Amino acid sequence: MIGLYDRSMRLLRHVYDRRLSEPPIFDADLRFAGHRQFLAHWVAIRDEALALAGRLDTVPRFHELMAAQAEISDRDGRAWRMFVLKAYGVTIPANLKRCPSLARLLAASPDVLSAAISFLAPHKHIPEHRGPFRGVMRFYLALSVPLDACGRPVTELVIDGQCWRIADGECLLWDDTFPHEVRHPSPLPRIALLLDVRRRDLPADLALLSRLLIGMAGAAVWVQRWLPGDPFAARVGQADATGSQKT
Repeated sequence: MIGLYDRSMRLLRHVYDRRLSEPPIFDADLRFAGHRQFLAHWVAIRDEALALAGRLDTVPRFHELMAAQAEISDRDGRAWRMFVLKAYGVTIPANLKRCPSLARLLAASPDVLSAAISFLAPHKHIPEHRGPFRGVMRFYLALSVPLDACGRPVTELVIDGQCWRIADGECLLWDDTFPHEVRHPSPLPRIALLLDVRRRDLPADLALLSRLLIGMAGAAVWVQRWLPGDPFAARVGQADATGSQKT
């Protein structure tokens, strides 16, 4: 099944790549004007994320939400946890209640299709991979990033061979279908807000295809949410399998 997923994603990327030739980094002011509101309230978002960090055992690992991502999420045994508030248009009400400031911003941002707070464990490495399709843009807002001995953000986001070090309160808007990886060589965790933003500049046929794919992904999330043991809702009151609060 995972092989089928990978082949399907490669085919989708090929369809978009034949028509689009933009570089991986976007001008956020031109492409996602709403990003300014998230920047203006980044401290409030960070404080809500830090409150969640006190009970990381309640936040699922990425591959527990998407089994097809186990190769990048669980390769080194160090946790990459995702507190999902919205996924392809489907909101997670219980999670939104735990982040009221962020919930208000999302409610005022209809082009934000997915939103999650990403927690990387100490010394976590996410190997190079590519996102599924170019119908969305990825917005990355650093919330709590440790510094190295030179005072630089220690986490490296490598996109298409270029290394980005993004400090607390700074952001980047980019195309995650380009090869990218994350290196986090720190004894402390890293926290960031990840948003998937609808891309509004596509040719008509690709825009239609994107709407179809987003709708299908949203339907899959909706079905998952109604199955026993909803994987998206934070597991409040449940302990990590080891009984400890790992990052």
